[in-house]
Amino acid sequence: MVTANRIHQVALAHFAEYGYDGASMAKIAEEVGIKKPSIYAHYKSKEDLFLHVLQGVFQEELDYVGALLRRNEQTALHDQLKQVLTLYKESYAKKPELKFMLRMSFFPPAPLHEQVMGQLYAFLDRLESGLVPLMAQGIRTREIGAVHPEQAATAFMCILDGLFVELLYGGPERFERKLEASWALFWRGLTCESNGGIQREQQQ
Repeated sequence: MVTANRIHQVALAHFAEYGYDGASMAKIAEEVGIKKPSIYAHYKSKEDLFLHVLQGVFQEELDYVGALLRRNEQTALHDQLKQVLTLYKESYAKKPELKFMLRMSFFPPAPLHEQVMGQLYAFLDRLESGLVPLMAQGIRTREIGAVHPEQAATAFMCILDGLFVELLYGGPERFERKLEASWALFWRGLTCESNGGIQREQQQ
């Protein structure tokens, strides 16, 4: 039996390769092995299918980052945060889902601009909210100074947003250069008020 999940998977590949306008419902149905009208038993329209696919990709990305942080919860805050940024370069090269997510976030289909932006901001807000307890823990353990956890999480998201741009436009070398420069100043700002923070930053 053909499931909505199978349609979702094939549609993701088509939207990632051809974009929203270039993807064909008929081609998606053909690859799934069904007639085009059968798709509408699961999704109301091409727009509905696209938004479900995009929402699924955002959720998978949240799950991925959350699992990464949980696996490394005993790791130093410096290393946890730096790893999140570094792994995005590797993921971009390997995961078509991430390429699709970023391309649609920066270049949303005109008819769906509002809906895509709503999903994007919800994703970014949830990701940022998940970082706040991490920053608060860093303050308690004196890994970082007496900063506001919410501001620290927001600043981290600014770095991540800039690096997303480099993934799309700049390539690996520009990504690395921007990562190292922005990370050095970000971490120095977090640690400048903690005991030994400047010394730790200089050793990284």
